[in-house]
Amino acid sequence: MSARDAVTVAFREERVRVLATLIHLTRDWELAEECVQDAFEAALLHWPDDGVPLRPGAWLTTTARNRAVDRLRRGNVEETKLREVAEVQDAEDDEAGDDRLRLIFTCCHPALPLDARVALTLRTVAGLTTEEIARAFVTPTATMAQRLSRAKRKIREAGIPYRVPPPELLPERLIGVLGVVYLLFNEGYSGRRELAEEAIRLGRLLEQLMPTETEVRGLLGLMLLHHARADARTDSAGDLVPLEKQDRARWHRELIGQGVRLLTGTTTPYQLQAAIAACHATATTAEDTDWRRIAVLYEQLASLTPSPFVKLNWAVAVAMADGPEAGLALVDTLESLGRLDGYHLLPATRADLLRRLRRRAEAAAAYEQALTLAPTEPERRYLRRRIAEVRG
Repeated sequence: MSARDAVTVAFREERVRVLATLIHLTRDWELAEECVQDAFEAALLHWPDDGVPLRPGAWLTTTARNRAVDRLRRGNVEETKLREVAEVQDAEDDEAGDDRLRLIFTCCHPALPLDARVALTLRTVAGLTTEEIARAFVTPTATMAQRLSRAKRKIREAGIPYRVPPPELLPERLIGVLGVVYLLFNEGYSGRRELAEEAIRLGRLLEQLMPTETEVRGLLGLMLLHHARADARTDSAGDLVPLEKQDRARWHRELIGQGVRLLTGTTTPYQLQAAIAACHATATTAEDTDWRRIAVLYEQLASLTPSPFVKLNWAVAVAMADGPEAGLALVDTLESLGRLDGYHLLPATRADLLRRLRRRAEAAAAYEQALTLAPTEPERRYLRRRIAEVRG
């Protein structure tokens, strides 16, 4: 492995841990981010000549810490603070034993608005760009950049503690944390597999920390059940394979079993979503899928979480259970409300239902609309194939 490749690997595997340590030491989000960036730039400069250190994370932490000490010294920070920053702890004492978990709980402090908690953690913990986070929120990039800046300023000015909260405070912080992990998983599910795996790792840590929390188990089960199908979602050319055409022999049965064992009911949002995923994962063939049960579960979910995204999925399930006309009526209602404007799966779903109804010209137009909105190249290739089919 070349030194440059080693830096790339270290960035993926060590960046969050180094950043977490620097934030813990300096209590200054911006300073920590800048010093960690400096450390990786220093690695690109020195590792090709000096060799890759045996402990890249320790090297990066020390380098980032030294940068922080230099900057604080130039800022005439008191001696006590300089000593605190200069002493890097080899082990941390938070309840979960994981720097990234501590960082997530700090980002998800209730003093921050919920959307800011999620966005800041995706930026800091997952390393997503502002543009990627904006896409996940269906929000303009400039708006998201302002939201991130306000969140960091709030943490600094309010003196928000950098820690995993004690057990009695964990429940009130859970919603934001689960939202972070779920959006992280969704970003990975869209193509960045390492992010999906990171979300599952964090989900397992949360389950260890809060083993009796139904929604923690529901989210972890949901992610495992979806991730079990990851290998079958694309073909050898990298093109998307629809669920009904996936090779079920490529599904990971061990992950499916783990996900199913985490299900304890259908009374909360993540548990309901996990139950829906289990209906797909445990069906022997696409034809065996219990779409009526899925439609009922989505209806329950829509009553708990009145999200247009949930209602779109409900429409798909209704179409599979009762026919495309029934599903199309629900999709048309959603479209008239305008709450999913700019979301590519709305016209894509409408196009698929029109295709099944043999309304080919309308289907082609809807697929074209979805193509202009699709965020990834595999999705665009899939839509182009559909367009060719309905026009052929």
